[in-house]
Amino acid sequence: MSLPDRVIEALRCSVCAEPVSLTGRTLRCARRHSFDLARQGYVNLLHARIPAGTADTAPMVDARAAFLSSGAYAPLADAVAAAGSGAGLIIDAGAGPGYYLSRVLDDAPNAVGLALDVSAIALRRAARAHSRLGAAVWNLWEPWPVGDGVASVVLDVFSPRNAAEFHRVLEPGGKLVVASPLPGHLGELGDLVLAVDSRKEERLEASLGGLFVRESGVEVVRTQAFRAEQVRDVVAMGPAGFHLDRDGRRERLAAVAGREVTLAVSVSVWRKRAEVS
Repeated sequence: MSLPDRVIEALRCSVCAEPVSLTGRTLRCARRHSFDLARQGYVNLLHARIPAGTADTAPMVDARAAFLSSGAYAPLADAVAAAGSGAGLIIDAGAGPGYYLSRVLDDAPNAVGLALDVSAIALRRAARAHSRLGAAVWNLWEPWPVGDGVASVVLDVFSPRNAAEFHRVLEPGGKLVVASPLPGHLGELGDLVLAVDSRKEERLEASLGGLFVRESGVEVVRTQAFRAEQVRDVVAMGPAGFHLDRDGRRERLAAVAGREVTLAVSVSVWRKRAEVS
């Protein structure tokens, strides 16, 4: 596995921000900073350790991959793919194992994808998720190792929103697709998952409105029975995955197996503002 050429062209050295090129299995800039590709095909551009509890762990990634492959979030993936279709470079901010980005690329034959995530474990899967996908480990809250105006689309599905970097890396008129939970999302699972702030949509507008114009949006709302393994995995893949052994949570998971659970997510499309004061 390697990085698509258009992904390499978009990447920048995370030390000096110079363009990089690939020689063998190493990305290198003109100032000779270098980053080796892992055998799974992703590249780690971090040059500092991240705090414990920041990146998804191997059990969390395994749970996420199992849950997504079960099809429980397929309606959401379809909505993201419809909103995020395009050509050129599509960047998924917080891509995890690459599920949503690979789904978008399936519907966008003239696009390539760049998966960014702080979890190298997650990107081992993302790098293999699609033939037109490249993956790089990075902390999304830091300035991205990506050039200005190189992306046609940025995806943000349940991930941190660095609005300034979204705006910088998108081309003029570029598209931002945001998927965020609505009140009631997974509500039947109670405190086994994080509660959704009732003002989340208001805060979304506040965080993006200065740099982007909201163009459209859909709500994906479904209710379905979750099997025992789906309940276990949807809890284990989120922040609760760090604390499953607390407060008898593992025991409480069994009590909600087979229960009807609500998927409630807003998928909104935003356009980059041409001028920002």
